[in-house]
Amino acid sequence: MSVLSCSINIFYAISGVEVGQHLYWQIGGFQVHAQVLITSWIVIVILLGSTAIAIRNPQTIPTSSQNFFEYILEFIRDVSKTQIGEEYGPWVPFIGTLFLFIFVSNWSGALLPWKLIQLPEGELAAPTNDINTTVALALLTSLAYFYAGISKKGLGYFGKYIQPTPILLPINILEDFTKPLSLSFRLFGNILADELVVVVLVSLVPSVIPIPVMFLGLFTSGIQALIFATLAAAYIGESMEGHH
Repeated sequence: MSVLSCSINIFYAISGVEVGQHLYWQIGGFQVHAQVLITSWIVIVILLGSTAIAIRNPQTIPTSSQNFFEYILEFIRDVSKTQIGEEYGPWVPFIGTLFLFIFVSNWSGALLPWKLIQLPEGELAAPTNDINTTVALALLTSLAYFYAGISKKGLGYFGKYIQPTPILLPINILEDFTKPLSLSFRLFGNILADELVVVVLVSLVPSVIPIPVMFLGLFTSGIQALIFATLAAAYIGESMEGHH
């Protein structure tokens, strides 16, 4: 568990990285990025509202909207089963929540006019445009695959660090640091870069060029959500199966 505590300390330090200015709220003894909290809750409301509409009046013969949501659920199940294996069932809600939150967050940066809302300082943007959000999602993934491994194998789970030979102990420990680091920085870097490219092109050529770039951004945003969810499921499956 010392590896997990070290990972949390490193990510807490990383969360202090700032790009641009931010509006802060003091909540208890914590200082939080207000714009991230605002946009995150807007995304959560969109997801909850969509879910409520989808399950409010299910039909025996599905409507088009019901078919759409059933397709999304089936897609998430397929991803979970492919990466985790036959014990995928309990993890579908977690993987699905990760995928949908990241997907809607990424698309909100391209589709919602956040910059029209004025703040005392800083500006609104997609939740995944902030390193704090991506670090939090990566930490949740780390906790999930530690929990999956320990719940199935008990303390024997930590034997993986000396497999196939104790000489690899430092490398196996380092692997648990690199997984969440790569998850958080990949998502943060891609979304930030996409929004910066659109902003620069809008300022230079405001009428034509940004439109295809924005469509490309929508595509890459969806791919990033899929990559994050797929890797999270793969890490969970790996922790339950062990090293081969």
